[in-house]
Amino acid sequence: MTIIRLVYAAALDLRTDEAYYWTWSKELQLCFLDHPPMIAWFIRLGTALFGDTNLGVRFAGILAMGATQLLLADIVRRATHNMRAVIIVVLLPEAALYYGLLMAKVAPDVAVIPFALAMIWALVRLAESDDGRWWLAAGLFGGLALLSKFTVVMLLPGVAAFLLVPAWRSRWLFSPYPWCGALIALAVFSPVLIWNVQHDWASFRFQFVRATAPHELSLRTLGDYIGLQFGQVGFVLLPVTLSALSFTAWRGYRTREPVAILLSTAVLVPFLYFLWKSFTLRIGDTWPMFMWPIGFAAVAINIVKLPQDGAPAWFVRSTVRWARIAVVSGIAMVVLIFLYYVAAPWNFLGRADPIGAEAGYQQVAARAEQELKSSGATWIATSDYRTYAMMRWFFRGRVPVIQINERARFIGFRDPGMNLIAGHAGLYVVREPDNAGPLLADTTAHREPLGRVERSWRGRVMDTYAFGRLTGWTPELAPPPDSPLYQWRWLAGEFDSAPRA
Repeated sequence: MTIIRLVYAAALDLRTDEAYYWTWSKELQLCFLDHPPMIAWFIRLGTALFGDTNLGVRFAGILAMGATQLLLADIVRRATHNMRAVIIVVLLPEAALYYGLLMAKVAPDVAVIPFALAMIWALVRLAESDDGRWWLAAGLFGGLALLSKFTVVMLLPGVAAFLLVPAWRSRWLFSPYPWCGALIALAVFSPVLIWNVQHDWASFRFQFVRATAPHELSLRTLGDYIGLQFGQVGFVLLPVTLSALSFTAWRGYRTREPVAILLSTAVLVPFLYFLWKSFTLRIGDTWPMFMWPIGFAAVAINIVKLPQDGAPAWFVRSTVRWARIAVVSGIAMVVLIFLYYVAAPWNFLGRADPIGAEAGYQQVAARAEQELKSSGATWIATSDYRTYAMMRWFFRGRVPVIQINERARFIGFRDPGMNLIAGHAGLYVVREPDNAGPLLADTTAHREPLGRVERSWRGRVMDTYAFGRLTGWTPELAPPPDSPLYQWRWLAGEFDSAPRA
């Protein structure tokens, strides 16, 4: 399965968000508007080893998957002392599409998953050893998780329940170790705080606006959320995991057992929160992915604990059988999907295909190369971060690329080469129908249409892009915060009903 992930990582073109995070890895920033900086550092590690290649950008995800499995194995080993349970928990992530294959797709979740799980592992070690110093390790890993993605704060109810519900709460509340652990987490997270203090809390406001944007009640977004969980976790594995978490919660809160309380609360609370939010907001496909590996640990532990709880033999056998079915069917599905994207020539999903929808940008880049030569343009302008990222990825610094709007995304970025921009013609590359928008209306820019190109994948047109020659204007890299070219679309009131994570 690791070989499959390596082949997938090397063979498939980068998706737009992956290329966007790659552009971050070229900057030395304490934080970014969209996310904390850890994913940029992960990519920097991979590209230092393998260069600016598909595998280089994605390599850290391969390492993260291995670290996740090792942590799961040790959590279950310490909780059960049962090698069969350890084998099951190592195989369960392989049976889930997101982990078995898509951990090779770089995203902030690739960084947050091993650190979040390492925090849980440290707390399991604390429960096993009763050594308060493990609070310090938990604080370190918790801070690294926060440095990866903000949604990891949803694990705090699980940590709080682990601290307060068991009989040890008075001892730990009056111990310095938990509070020192919290201070360590805050210190590790401090680069993000420093950057936000310097930039008017931009990334916090960005995430807050996204989470609180007004939306109408929608059963469609609820269905999207549930469907995504079945698709990315597994049609068998998801109910198996939720069932195990329910039994683990019942066992933990009935007996006040710390590890059971920790595992169940750390998953069920964010799962139910996302379920509630999905009535009015489309939940991004990766948002809940940090929590499910913790649920996989609960599945393996539950198999061992059920007989100890006095569960009927038939029920125990059924639980084991369904876990095995989840592993076998899930791994088979992951392999089939891998073969579909790597080896098959067909497009069964049309424009709805999640990989195909972001493929084919080399066609846009090739046409842009031609237009640069024929029009005499020396730089490329775009109006969305996806096109910006893909143009930077394909041109690799040979031509300056500027996203002329949403400049808040690029706070602190290096000069892309203003000597090649100021006073020179630019090539405007924009997806239709955005080319008809009023973005340049209040500027001095003159746009001369140059043509169009279709972006296609496996014979299906995914998007059409328009090209234009820009003259008479130099984009402002750092416009004032009240400028429409500075604000991100969420703050400008353009609330997307289907935001991407």
